[in-house]
Amino acid sequence: MATPENRQAHWRANLRLIVCLMCVWAFVSFGCSIFFVDELDQFKIGGFKLGFWMAQQGSIYVFVLLIGFYAWRMNYLDRKYHVHED
Repeated sequence: MATPENRQAHWRANLRLIVCLMCVWAFVSFGCSIFFVDELDQFKIGGFKLGFWMAQQGSIYVFVLLIGFYAWRMNYLDRKYHVHED
């Protein structure tokens, strides 16, 4: 059974996870696609410069992976803090 302490700890863990994943998303979306594009353009993927590829495809792939990771991790946190639904 979920106690108020468990719910509060679960919410803190959820917020911590969201902040970490948003930082990864911001780094990939803005850092790799805008700020570090010149450094990444030295490399190529499938004939395209890596900076261009990250802006067009890579950030989307990373975003989808972050969604999957968030769902997997939240299932773990739900069970850890006894707030899961059966």
